[in-house]
Formats: sequence, C-alpha cells, structure tokens
Amino acid sequence: MSAEARLYQRCTRTIMDTTDPDIWFDEHGVSSHAIRFDEDFAPVLVPAQRGELLGELEKLVDTIKAAGKGKPYDCVIGVSGGVDSTYLMLQAVRLGLRPLAVHFDSGWNSELAVGNIHNLVTTLGLDLHTHVIDWREMKDLQLSYFKASLANCDVPTDHAFGWVAYQQARKYGIKYILSGSNYATESILPEAWGYNSDDARHLKAVHARFGTVNLKTYPVMGMFKRHVWYPLVRRIETVRPLNYMPYVYTDAKQDIIDNVGWRDYGGKHYESVFTRYFQGYYLPHKFGFDKRLAHYSSLILSGQLTREEALSQMESSNYPESLREQDHEFIAKKLGITTAELEGLIVRPPVDYTAYPNSAAFWSAVRRLGAPVGRLARRTGLLK
Repeated sequence: MSAEARLYQRCTRTIMDTTDPDIWFDEHGVSSHAIRFDEDFAPVLVPAQRGELLGELEKLVDTIKAAGKGKPYDCVIGVSGGVDSTYLMLQAVRLGLRPLAVHFDSGWNSELAVGNIHNLVTTLGLDLHTHVIDWREMKDLQLSYFKASLANCDVPTDHAFGWVAYQQARKYGIKYILSGSNYATESILPEAWGYNSDDARHLKAVHARFGTVNLKTYPVMGMFKRHVWYPLVRRIETVRPLNYMPYVYTDAKQDIIDNVGWRDYGGKHYESVFTRYFQGYYLPHKFGFDKRLAHYSSLILSGQLTREEALSQMESSNYPESLREQDHEFIAKKLGITTAELEGLIVRPPVDYTAYPNSAAFWSAVRRLGAPVGRLARRTGLLK
C-alpha cells in the first residue's frame, strides 16, 4: 500500500508517523522505531547516560593512545561544524587524545560553518586537513541527483566524507576514526527517507544516466573498500565515543558555545547551505519527509524532550520562507541553472532509488546475517 493510501497514524511514544512508509505499529500504537530502540539501543544508551560506561570509555582511550604511540596523531575525526562532531572533538582533546581534524569541502559550507570549524581547531590547537572537491565534478554529480528525482540528494557530500577520513588514517598509519554518530540524538533515521549514500554502484549509475562530466577526482569508494578493506584488512576501526558517555544535546551545545566559540545554525545539519535547503524544503515539499520527526523522536526516546514539546516544536518552522528563497537562488546560481529550472527539477515526480542499479539486495543479505551478532555486541557493550 502506498504512503498516500495508507491510513494516517502517529506513534504513541514518539512523533514518528506514516510519512515513513515502512513504519509499523503494535497493538498499543507504539511504532517500530520505538520498539527497535528498546531492543537494540536502550541497553547501551541507558547505562551510558547514567555514566556507567565511563570505565569502558577510559579503556578505549588507552587503546587508542597505545595504537598511536610514536605517530603525530592517534585518531581522525571528521568535522562539519555541527554539534555532534564539534562536541566529540572537544571531548577527545579533554580525554588526552591527539586527533587530526578532517573536513570534506563540498562547496556548500555556510560562512558560519567555516567560522565554527576555524574556531574549533584554533582554540584547541589542532591540525586540520580539508579536502576541497573539484567543483565542476561536484556540480555535475549534484545536478545528476536532482535530475534523477531521488530522495537522497545529499549523497554527493555524504559519500565522500568517509573517504577523506580513511585516506588520512591510511596516510598517517592511524588505526582509529572517531565518529560523532550517537544513539542519544540519532537512533531513528528511516531508510525510506533516503537510500544508502555508501552505495558506489548506485552513485555511478545515477551519474552515468544524467551526468556530463567525467568523475576523475571525485572520491568514489565502493562498499567492499568501505566495509571490508579498510576496517577488516587495514584494521582501521571506527568508534563512537559519544555512546560511552552521558550525552545531552542542549548541554553539549552550551559547552561548545562556551569553550570553542561555536555559533548556532538553527537546525540539525544546517551547517551546509545545501543540507539546510534539502532537509528544510526539498524533502518535505517533494516527498513529504520531515527529518525533524526523526530527530525529535530520537530525543524523546533518550529522555531529552517530551512528546508534547516535540509536537509543539513541529508547529513552527526553523526554515523561514525568506531564508528558503535566499538558498533557492544561491543553489541555482551555484549549479549554473535558473531558479525556474531548479524548481522544475523539484516538481518532477519522485522516483524510488530502485529505478537505478544498486547493491541494496546484497548488502541487505549481509546485514541480515550480521544482525544477531551486532545486536549481541551492542547489548554486551562490545559495539558502541
């Protein structure tokens, strides 16, 4: 049954609703997202929020320091200028780690993001490696995703970010990449709202169909290299330290404001002009997907927001029309098209990712085989 034909329903514990076409509810109206949280994430998140995993965090930090002994850095941290990565970097330095900050400049950074990253690395005395993309290639790939009429038009940025971290880790012999991904604020992200940005086969298929410029320098990284070669063969491990410590989003935001001069963007992931437009206008307008539902619901499940507060916040917009018009003009100009042409791409009928070649079936099978192991690892604290 299509999302449009389905009877509307909202979760009784969170604010997730049937705009996620894959959502399901139990007899009490509790959504599949809340049920999965209880089964997979709460066993780690609850003790972490009580401070009961700080001993494990200390052991992890000692392991990272030992692996980085004699090297200029002992870990890599990707920074975007957002709350999670900024707070992670601050905490890493406080823990005595020696991180190399890396950033992928996709061409869409806001001036505020650039300022936040500068303040972060300057205040903490860190080295920063920024990979600047060839804009001609990036523009062509970005336009390809618009023309493909897909939900996840942020793939060109998301796909490349991981490559930068692995490339720098390999260059310096670093064995640990620290990720700001966490259960407290990101336990929910419906797969139907945007297909996997890791899938290089899908990316190349979209670009082959709609692109006109050869991707000579854009860092395409296949799933084998991303999920097997680097983590299993080269032994470069990605860990998520925020899952070991109490992580309260509002407290973290105030901490980085006070200590590294961070300035607020007004929305999650709004450090990128494109992502702000993509999440604030493109997805809701074209597909009916509002990522605030997932973000607020994650905060509800981690006890940082009440359901009533979340519903109230959904009544107002954090993306005013004047800013949307400004971003619309900026993005069209940067892509080399008119505002009318950009709007024409947006009003095209939505297309599912399955319309283009992809590796979803293969990696779905891999995940199914590995799910029991991953669930056990999360519950026992081995995977955080």
